[in-house]
This record gives sequence, structure tokens and C-alpha cells, in this order.
Amino acid sequence: MYRLVVASAGLLAALSLPAFAADATVDVPMTAPGIDWTGYYAGLQAGYGWGRSDISATDGGPFSASPDLAGGFVGGHVAGLWQFDQAVIGAEADLSYSSIDGKAEAGGPGNVVGTDIRWFGSVNAKAGYARDRLLVYGVGGIAFAGVESSQNAATAFSDTRTNVGWTLGAGVDYALTDKFVVGAQYRYYDFGTEHYDGSGDFVDRDQGVKLNTVGINLSYKF
Repeated sequence: MYRLVVASAGLLAALSLPAFAADATVDVPMTAPGIDWTGYYAGLQAGYGWGRSDISATDGGPFSASPDLAGGFVGGHVAGLWQFDQAVIGAEADLSYSSIDGKAEAGGPGNVVGTDIRWFGSVNAKAGYARDRLLVYGVGGIAFAGVESSQNAATAFSDTRTNVGWTLGAGVDYALTDKFVVGAQYRYYDFGTEHYDGSGDFVDRDQGVKLNTVGINLSYKF
């Protein structure tokens, strides 16, 4: 009797091993493939900017003023990225319409000078570190802007120039899917100093502009 029980137990164990092995194979989890950041992108950005303009007369009655600047912007961008292991490098260009401006009194009450950044953009190099769907990066390059200088006293004067300077920044992107990417970015711009010729009662002036921006972006990967 004892031998019969032992033999039966051994037979049941042998018969159950294939089923157990099959269940174990089915339950092994699969590892999801990582995101490849290599590709071409296009998208939109929007945000808020703040900074300062330094205005100084270059002839006639001297004056100087430094209007504080603030306002929003919205625009578009294109980029190309290439991934090598976890390193990502590439290039990016952007252009934004802006309502960033400011005014200040110069030389006395009633003499108001102003600065208006009508648009701005940049062409940049981009480099970062990717961890699957997350990309942390730095960006920098040549910046340009359409900047208006104005003055309102007894009569009004305004003139617009294209400023050229540089920009540096950093940001983070997250791939929602294989095609759509959202992100946030900080940028610093120095648009340099441009000369504006006076007109009538208004003297020639130099105007320099520096700007900080924070923004969000949505991109589509082709």
C-alpha cells in the first residue's frame, strides 16, 4: 500500500510539470521598446517674456531711459534630432509673434520713450540626454528680433530695426506617443544694441534689448 501511494504521487508530479512550465512561460512580462528621438519635428510654442531695454541719446540734448519689458508670445518651430545611445544632438529654428513691450519717462514728465519687440526668433544647436520618453537638453545660437523704438512728447516718433544677437537656454521634452511631444523651455536673449536715427525734434539714439522667456511647446515627429 505504501509503495502504491508513493508511486501515484510521483506520477502526478511528473504529469503536472509540463502544465506548470507552460504557465510560467506565459506569465513572463515583455519589456516595452524605448523611444527613438531621431527624426524631424514641427510644432507650436507660446509663453511669457520679460526683460529690459536701455535707451540713450547719441546727439542733441542727452537723455537715457530703461523701460521694463513684459508680455506674451506665440509662434512655431522646426527641428531635426539624432540619437546616439542616450545622447541626442540636433538643430532647431523658431519664430514668434510678440506683444512684449514697455515704456518709461526720459528727461522729465511728458517725455515718454518706449520699446516694442514685435517678433523674435533664433537658429540653434541643441544637445541633450534622453531617458526613454524624457529628454533634458540645452540650446543656444543666433537670435534676431524686430524691435521698435518710440518717443511721445509734444509729437510722436517711432522706428523699427532688426536686431541680431545670441541666445542660450534649457528645457525638457516628454514624448506622449511616438509622434507627439510636449515640453517646457527657458531662454535668455541678448539682442545687442541698434542705432535709430532721429526725426524732426527727436534725437538719434542707441537701444539695447535683453529678454528672458519661459514657454511650453507641442511638437509632431515626422
